[in-house]
Amino acid sequence: MLTARIEAHLGTSMDHLKAVVTDDPATNPYVTDIVKWHGLLLDAQAVLDRAEDELLAALQTQPSEVDDPTMDLAHRVNAAVTARDGRALVVRWLLNPDAPGKKGPAAERLARLRSRTGPAVQTSPAGPPAGVPAPAVARAARALR
Repeated sequence: MLTARIEAHLGTSMDHLKAVVTDDPATNPYVTDIVKWHGLLLDAQAVLDRAEDELLAALQTQPSEVDDPTMDLAHRVNAAVTARDGRALVVRWLLNPDAPGKKGPAAERLARLRSRTGPAVQTSPAGPPAGVPAPAVARAARALR
C-alpha cells in the first residue's frame, strides 16, 4: 500500500527511484530518504513475516499451555510489529508535506541539521593528551606492527 502511495506521490516506480538513488544519493535527499525508509520498511515486514511463521509453527505443536520458547516467539512478533509500524510512520511522515515539523521553526532546524557534513561529535577515540606517555601495552602493540 505504501509502495503505491510513494509511486503516486513521486510519479514514478520504486525501481526507478531506487536506480536514481543508487546512481547519486545526494541528487535529491528527499527521494533518498523515502527510498531508504521504504527499504527499511520492507526489511521489517520480512522479519515480521518470518517471526509470524515461526510462531504459528510453534503454536501448532503446543498442547493447551504455551511454553517459554513459544512466548519468546510471540514477543519477537510483537517487537517486529512495532519496528514495522514505526518505519511505516516515518514513510507516511515523509510523504505528508503538512506533517508536524515540516513547516516553521522545526523545519528550519531540521534543514540546518541536514546541511551539516560529517558527524556532529568526534567518532574516533582521542589519543592521550600531549606529554602523557602511552601505556606500555599500546607501545608494545605498536612495536609488533
